[in-house]
Amino acid sequence: MIDLQLSGKVAVVTGGSKGIGWACAEALAREGAKVVLVSRSLANLEAACARWPRGAAAPQVIAADLIRPKDAERMAAAAEAGAGPIDILVNSAGAALRYAPADLDAAAWHDAMDAKFFTYIHAIDAVLGRMVPRGRGAIVNIIGMGGKIASPVHLPGGAANAALMLVTAGLATALGPKGIRVNAINPGATLTGRVQEGLRAESKMTGLSEAEVLARNRSRIPLGRLGTPEEVAQLAVFLASDQASYLTGAIVPMDGGAGSVI
Repeated sequence: MIDLQLSGKVAVVTGGSKGIGWACAEALAREGAKVVLVSRSLANLEAACARWPRGAAAPQVIAADLIRPKDAERMAAAAEAGAGPIDILVNSAGAALRYAPADLDAAAWHDAMDAKFFTYIHAIDAVLGRMVPRGRGAIVNIIGMGGKIASPVHLPGGAANAALMLVTAGLATALGPKGIRVNAINPGATLTGRVQEGLRAESKMTGLSEAEVLARNRSRIPLGRLGTPEEVAQLAVFLASDQASYLTGAIVPMDGGAGSVI
């Protein structure tokens, strides 16, 4: 068993009350990290605490809407006041809605950037203001393959994802000399609540049933199935750990081989 040396590390997980964010938070807790769960919904945070892993230290919870920079700054200050200096940020908050192309308008593009891009940027900015003076830290951005492979039903969200990939690579270069690593994971189709939303949008565009869309999409994945949040979380925990101490600027595809891109 590999010791990831995360015991006692303070890890902030945005979008940590459900889906991939929850899986990352749970995995970090099992490795002994002090976890701070962040979500817009206090009810979702309370539900997450109710199913927290037995034996793991209880998480700190912070309700914050990271679309607002002031909320992000308040979140980072509260996390450090409650748990201590932040060592790790896992960004998993915010999800852009999916639209059939005929339903796109200017609001859809703006909403996608607010929901996915700026939630990540605001959290990063708030945390970096504390990591940089200490000369250490690890950031893991959960982004998505929609930024590399254009889907007709995920264009605004895909554009936000592509922008986050550029930010990940650029910050890794800029912050490496300051002791901070920045990496990203691009999940493909993953078994979360967002799968159903995508199926509805694609069904509307193609005229196929949602079951037919799901079967068609699964057939395109060489490994023959959708991924799980827990699989994404295992990679996120590794990237956040000192076992990945010489890895920065990496954007790792995790899509079962569906995206044959370099």
